[in-house]
Amino acid sequence: MSFNFIQKKLAEQRKNTLYRQTKCVTSQSGRDLLIDGKTYVNFSSNDYLGLNNHPDINKAMQEGADKFGTCASASSLITGYHYAHQSLENDICTWLNKPKCLLFSSGFAANQGVLHALGEKNTHFWLDKLSHASLIDGALSSKARTKRFLHNNMLQLDTFLKNTPDKDNVIVSEGVFSMDGDQANLKAISQLAQKYNAMTYIDDAHSIGVKGDYGKGSLSQTSLDIVMGTFGKAIATSGAFVVCNDELYEYLVNFSKHYIYSTAISPALAWSTKASIKIIQKEQWRRDKITELSELFSTTLNEDITLIKTESSIHGIVLGSSDKTMNTSEKLKDKGIWVTAIRPPTVANNSSRLRVTITASHNAKDIMYLANSINEALS
Repeated sequence: MSFNFIQKKLAEQRKNTLYRQTKCVTSQSGRDLLIDGKTYVNFSSNDYLGLNNHPDINKAMQEGADKFGTCASASSLITGYHYAHQSLENDICTWLNKPKCLLFSSGFAANQGVLHALGEKNTHFWLDKLSHASLIDGALSSKARTKRFLHNNMLQLDTFLKNTPDKDNVIVSEGVFSMDGDQANLKAISQLAQKYNAMTYIDDAHSIGVKGDYGKGSLSQTSLDIVMGTFGKAIATSGAFVVCNDELYEYLVNFSKHYIYSTAISPALAWSTKASIKIIQKEQWRRDKITELSELFSTTLNEDITLIKTESSIHGIVLGSSDKTMNTSEKLKDKGIWVTAIRPPTVANNSSRLRVTITASHNAKDIMYLANSINEALS
């Protein structure tokens, strides 16, 4: 039989407790999920600021649909670039103090589109070991050389750059790492980039909106050449953006295939994203609440539980084996708690974990119940 590898690989996934299936969410509020008729407190959402279903954002979506329709109907370079897109780009540039902004259909598309375009034969990408799959795929799909440095190891990165002269070097990292929740050493990365005349590219998907003054993410800490942020997490809409200087903007408009050939994001989405960004800048209490609840969570967990140190919304509890992680996740579901088990290849072998995300929609009672339930499940 042709393609017998399909059946074989699926069988291996089941055997190794790595088989993945979708779960249909019947309804959701800021903190709750309804799946298969049962309600769970959701600790696997990337709606960090609790803005999904915010009335002002929903109203803006409806206004956008009335003004521009629900579909851009073409790529940005044909007739798909609407006033809503331009207005959103201008808002983002003002918010993040960058000259130019491009919109993409997703963070995955943005990372692939930018790195593929920058990856010429003389380019050398230096990726943090824990970089997201989209960054790795984007780099490897290009003509550039790609090497990964040990996670947050600035000494090794310095050595690599020192021994690679006369290259167009690009340092690539995440602002907040999606599975561990820890942060990149952005100031050190920026200093190394200046020292070796390298470019910086930061995936800020899990930082934008959540970290820094006015939710500016990584750009609140230091100057960076290119920053990508997604709309589908803290911003609570859909799509992604890239901010950069004027020359890079012109280059990407002309050479980034994901930008050139993809239909532009819905102008109604762009219009609603404008409303979300206004709220994010104004309501600091949402970020403060995440910090307070995260502290409560870490101090309530038993001391023998391996919790990755973090200052973000993401809290990784490393359990090691896929079996133990899946069993613990199921025990929590029995208690009405939804925490997704993260397994290889998303994380390294023998580092399966529970990925807990704390949002502004949770309250102290939720956090205490979660922490005590994990303590009991792992006792």
